[in-house]
Amino acid sequence: MVSFWPESIWTPEFTDLAIASPSPHRQLDALAVSGTVAGLTKHVPIATSVVDTVRRHPSLLAQSALTLSHLSKGRFILGVGSGETENIVPYGFDFSKSVSRFEEALKVIRLLWESDGPVDFAGQFYNLHHARLDTEPYEVRFPEIWVGAGGPRMLDITGRLADGWWPTAVFSPEGYAAKLKVVRDAADRAGRDPMAITTAFFWSCVIGDEAELDEIFNTPLVKAYHLLQITGQEMRALGMEHPLGDDWRGYQDNDPAKLTREVITTMIEKVSGDQVRSFTPHGTPAQIARMIKPYVEAGVRVYRVHDMGGLGGRKFGARTAEKIRATEDELARLMEGAQ
Repeated sequence: MVSFWPESIWTPEFTDLAIASPSPHRQLDALAVSGTVAGLTKHVPIATSVVDTVRRHPSLLAQSALTLSHLSKGRFILGVGSGETENIVPYGFDFSKSVSRFEEALKVIRLLWESDGPVDFAGQFYNLHHARLDTEPYEVRFPEIWVGAGGPRMLDITGRLADGWWPTAVFSPEGYAAKLKVVRDAADRAGRDPMAITTAFFWSCVIGDEAELDEIFNTPLVKAYHLLQITGQEMRALGMEHPLGDDWRGYQDNDPAKLTREVITTMIEKVSGDQVRSFTPHGTPAQIARMIKPYVEAGVRVYRVHDMGGLGGRKFGARTAEKIRATEDELARLMEGAQ
């Protein structure tokens, strides 16, 4: 429903993207789009990255995922997370105890999928009374569940209950490997095969040559986006002070209603483009591919490259797909022969 891009500076004087689109929050529903993609493709896996378990009751998520699995002939992957403030609070949903609520939602989904006939469930957040979901899985295989996780509890849940992992708050190959160990240790304790969990990676970066990068990192929207994503503690660890304070929690605190034009403009005035560049992965496609390679060596098996340079304006956005393809092709070349 709500994007990470700050709406308070989504105006023509700050970005020409505002000329092409009146709002940064023009979102299509991921599950509806997945159904369309399922009908237009034959081989590619289709994954959400990610939908939350707050706005949709887990019984609805369970049914939608089964439906999409049938439509795609088994190619749909249900990527889920515990949610974020901007998509939960403005709509009146309860966002307290989000991790506990998320774990219970996964248990309800699994229960409905795997039970034969009606079930009862008495939980802290969800209650089922003679509930049923009798739709059979496609070819006896339930959709895979991939969890977006970065904190210790979410990583533990991933290892115990998920089929795949979308990592968050990972800033180095060593950090990825350390969090992956938490996931696999949790799977092992739960009696599951740790190596059966698909390891994914979401690489947010800015792709371009030196001239492009200099221009992109000094655009208001790019500066604002990356400052809103990094936490105050992470920025402090890099020797810089976050203009929103040490307590800023990144995307968890990203509430457009509170991030007024004055707040955003003051924030970006306090930090230079070079400072934003210092904590944002950036480079040519070849350079980005070399940055991702150590993550693959640390255990990544599925990666998604996201070029945020498109926030620099329409001329950069027009080349985003081309740059991502070049990056992926170069990474494939680098990894030839790797196990």
